[in-house]
Amino acid sequence: MRHTLFALVIAGSACIASSVFAQTADDRKWINQCLSDNQDAKVAASVVSAYCTCMNNKMSDNETRSITQWEKANPGARRACERESGWN
Repeated sequence: MRHTLFALVIAGSACIASSVFAQTADDRKWINQCLSDNQDAKVAASVVSAYCTCMNNKMSDNETRSITQWEKANPGARRACERESGWN
């Protein structure tokens, strides 16, 4: 019985870890696209990175639009992330 319980705990941990990794990889993809879209911005790269991360965090995990597309439809989130990142 102990071995079965241990195996279930290990399997559950592996599923959770792979889910978190997948989400992180997806987030990284969107953030990198945002960084690329804003490469000509007249602010420090660290500000752009903070902005893109903030915008990504505000978006639903099920969102299919890029951060650049999403920000146009969500000006309140854009302004909040501009303030938070120090863009303005």
